[in-house]
Amino acid sequence: MANPIFERKNVVVTGGAGFIGSHLCDALVKDHHVICIDNFSTSDIENINHLLQNPHFELINHDITKPFDLRDFPELERFKIKFQGIQEIYHLASPISKKHFEEFKVATVLTNSIGTKNVLDIAVAHQAKILFASSSALYGPRRADKDHVSESDACLIDHLTPRGAYDEGKRFSEAILSTYADVYGIDVKIARIFRTYGPRMKLHDGNLLPDMINAGLDGKDIELSAPEDAKIALCYVSDIIDGLVRHMRSTIDVTVVNLGSDQEIYLSSVASLIAKITGGNARVRFTAVSSFQEPGLPDLTKAKQILSWIPLVRLEDGITRMVEYARSRRQQRTMFS
Repeated sequence: MANPIFERKNVVVTGGAGFIGSHLCDALVKDHHVICIDNFSTSDIENINHLLQNPHFELINHDITKPFDLRDFPELERFKIKFQGIQEIYHLASPISKKHFEEFKVATVLTNSIGTKNVLDIAVAHQAKILFASSSALYGPRRADKDHVSESDACLIDHLTPRGAYDEGKRFSEAILSTYADVYGIDVKIARIFRTYGPRMKLHDGNLLPDMINAGLDGKDIELSAPEDAKIALCYVSDIIDGLVRHMRSTIDVTVVNLGSDQEIYLSSVASLIAKITGGNARVRFTAVSSFQEPGLPDLTKAKQILSWIPLVRLEDGITRMVEYARSRRQQRTMFS
């Protein structure tokens, strides 16, 4: 086999300034040229500030719902795209904000339709492998007959709910990807990601773990609007990144893979752990039950057998890192306020 012309692959990460995307850029830039595409609608430049001076990293501020050609950006000339092309695309771009979801409904629909189509056109032009970050939301609510869902299970969602813009958008993106794979023969990967946590999660967006951590750091009660026997499955972000990279390296016949934790823990136990790590002064108490509902757990048989992947980070270690991140961000705000 002939040696490659260039030492490093050119890899695109859409949504690369987001929570998961920025961690993916960190991992990839060690060995590749990384082109991060983001329009910062719901992401944060702070997530990638440390990468901006890295010669193997470049940020393109662009909305993927608008057509683009990476060969037209002068800042990418050092990656010699006209000669080497693009080898891999990780497509993570999608507005995601629990607190401001209504504000981004149209953007969510367009990103997961026109945006996905535009990214796929780049993949076709360069015959690049493409991996799409899909969601466990496609499986719908937990099923009465079983706790775990596998990749072959039907996707059961109500596309006319308030969350339909996101859920159906992810499902439609999968359909576009599958169509492009059939028509153009490109190597398409789909990762259905389950609940993920870690540093760089938005701290004030109404997300469950950051809200609990904020309460703990403030010395307030950690209030849980869920049944007292509620359980949750959590996968640390570095494990998800490892799964995504392994999935990208898999053979062309591997398409859809679940990534997440298949082990549940009582939500009250997570809250107690957060109270302990943040200082131990916060109490855990249950309030009126809201519509708390966990999706099914992922059947990880495919990920284990084909990708040799399992989640490795212990919950206590992951929560500790997340608390340290939250503390650091608070100190930064204090210094610059």
